[in-house]
Amino acid sequence: MIPRPFEYHAPNTLPEALALLGAHGDAAKLLAGGHSLLPMMKLRFAQPEHLIDLGKLSELKGIRDDGGTLWIGAMTTENELIWSTLLQEKCPLLVEGARQISDPQVRYRGTLGGDLSHGDPGNDHPALAIALDASFVLQGEHGERVLPADGFFVGTYATLMEPGEIMTGIRIPVPPAGTGYCYAKLKRKTGDFATAAAAVTLRIERGSVAHARIALTNVGDAAIHATDAEQALLGKPLDDAAITAAARLAMAACDPVADLRGDPDYKRAMAGEMTRRALRTAYDRAAH
Repeated sequence: MIPRPFEYHAPNTLPEALALLGAHGDAAKLLAGGHSLLPMMKLRFAQPEHLIDLGKLSELKGIRDDGGTLWIGAMTTENELIWSTLLQEKCPLLVEGARQISDPQVRYRGTLGGDLSHGDPGNDHPALAIALDASFVLQGEHGERVLPADGFFVGTYATLMEPGEIMTGIRIPVPPAGTGYCYAKLKRKTGDFATAAAAVTLRIERGSVAHARIALTNVGDAAIHATDAEQALLGKPLDDAAITAAARLAMAACDPVADLRGDPDYKRAMAGEMTRRALRTAYDRAAH
């Protein structure tokens, strides 16, 4: 199929893009990398009358360290994340996650902000953002607001973004030196969404877990922050018993549905296994 007719806009500045979005309202869609929106338009699941291309907005691109907080422009591509020496040094979990997204053709065009704004529970960046305590900068015609990643994803293709807003950047506090990390992802083949995946950050102090973040991909209607699993780890050595208990609690937080990747029981079990693997790898990478 082909999309229904639409009017194409390529604004040169963020204010121009916001004005277009405000003028056309629900009849407009924002175009970032296009890997989610364009297939939906071809199938006519999405039928915008106006397409606003953000590709010329240079202020939405780039990666920098703002005094201990990483700022990443929403239009930064997956490939740019992977090859950023700043991220390789200060936020390797984000690099590890981006490397596992789809294939090179997609990573050259797909953007961080597009992935996050879409709210697809199969996308990898929501769980990574939760595990990294990230926050999102949203700009509307009436000003800017910043929302934490935890709680931002409220359902399938549903987020706390309001109509008329554009995600302009992502803020990530630089993980302290010695933070362990891992994104463990099970998928059927290269380029596929995860059957289940777990993003973990971990810090060990005096032999016990001082900090833990566990977030899960594609085992619910949105990315899942496994808070019970985290709490079970705090203040304890990360031994096999602790890892098993955390994996069981992560599984209990899941609510998967059956599809071609497996039935709910299989997906729940794989979420537990990915949590185990991510915790073990994060522990090996942490200073302790």
